[in-house]
Amino acid sequence: MAARRLPSWIWITGLTAGAVTAVGALAVQAAEGPRPVAAPDDPKPSASASASPGPSEPASVRVPDGSGSGRRIVYALADRRVWLVDASDAARRTFTVWPGTVDPDPGTYTVGDRAESTTGSDGVEIENIVYFAARSGVNVAFSSALDGSSPPPPAAGLRTGGIRMKSADSDALWAFGTTGTTVTVVE
Repeated sequence: MAARRLPSWIWITGLTAGAVTAVGALAVQAAEGPRPVAAPDDPKPSASASASPGPSEPASVRVPDGSGSGRRIVYALADRRVWLVDASDAARRTFTVWPGTVDPDPGTYTVGDRAESTTGSDGVEIENIVYFAARSGVNVAFSSALDGSSPPPPAAGLRTGGIRMKSADSDALWAFGTTGTTVTVVE
């Protein structure tokens, strides 16, 4: 009695199902694993690359009280400053930003979408766009200009939600602010 040979489509179907199962299991493990922490670009201590603000630094570089706990991005409207805060509540990086004309309301948000590059509502080519809020039909997102410049003054009546930053800060926020990351906006 000769052995029957299975058709090739059965082998391909079985291998594909096994691969999909393995990728799914790895995705679950990755989602539950540790998140990357942005490291300062410059090893010299400074206000923009401070790992933990010291007592002699002004209060504006300390993570604001009432900004939550755990791993998060904190954006202070009045200070025009962002903090990248790790799971142990330590500020890993802080830097100033140039806000758009439309501010998000104070509260807690989640990074919902990201884009590597596009043209901003002010016509400037931007990169590392991290969207987290919308207000009055305007998307609010962190980004930087491709050429590293500060944003031009907006045209009269132009509503922009881009929160621009220097390129090195944008690279750090891009690495830190993955989809699902908490963003806390404080006054």
